[in-house]
Amino acid sequence: MADRSAIEWTTATWNPTTGCDQVSPGCDHCYALTLAKRLKAMGQPKYQNDGDPRTSGPGFGLTVHPDALGIPLRWRRPRMVFVNSMSDLFHARVPRDFVRQVFDVMAATPHHTYQILTKRSRRLRLLAPELPWPPNVWVGVSIEHAATAYRADDLRTVAASVRFLSLEPLLGPLQSLNLDGIDWVIAGGESGPEYRSVNLDWVRDIRDICAQLGVAFFFKQVGGTTPKARGRELDGRTWDQMPATVVPVNSADQAGGA
Repeated sequence: MADRSAIEWTTATWNPTTGCDQVSPGCDHCYALTLAKRLKAMGQPKYQNDGDPRTSGPGFGLTVHPDALGIPLRWRRPRMVFVNSMSDLFHARVPRDFVRQVFDVMAATPHHTYQILTKRSRRLRLLAPELPWPPNVWVGVSIEHAATAYRADDLRTVAASVRFLSLEPLLGPLQSLNLDGIDWVIAGGESGPEYRSVNLDWVRDIRDICAQLGVAFFFKQVGGTTPKARGRELDGRTWDQMPATVVPVNSADQAGGA
């Protein structure tokens, strides 16, 4: 079921594609890769295509799902929708025509707000001029350390109403991060059995830059063996700032598919 999500900054997920390949250190302990292996073993039909074992894994081969395109059309109540929590819409093997179909669905459902997150910032920059960018479509890039900060430069070229950065898992300091043209920053530590600890001073630096520039700041988690192991507080409080939203984050929506 695509409806509802435990992710703190969204309310639902929609996966018109599944599967991916590791491209940088932030992918090393990918939750989606681990989950796909489990879903394959459970017989879930969307996760039967295996990926390259060097960069992907069981059930995690890049797969497009045309039958999933209509899901948001059936949701009458507004949702904040994370697009492709189990994939990357700008993966090189997602056909351009299919990317356009996903955008057409988002444009046809203005009562929802869509959040697209990618590590393939250069393909995003390449395809962006060919795509419609209605105001309900937000786009972001993942940056885990200074070596991947160039992704923000690619993002700045995209004519989206909201541009955001996901600094999770945060693996190094980003004191020189350029937030020109950025509306929202999410930061967080890694979770899982082999998690890499985040230095909270790295997070404080980012929070302070956001405060100076008036950029919304959201701290997702400290991280640990589980996502909730060390909580979400930074300096005695939670940080849940967001840009203008269509629906409240993690609002209780009691109608499963309505």
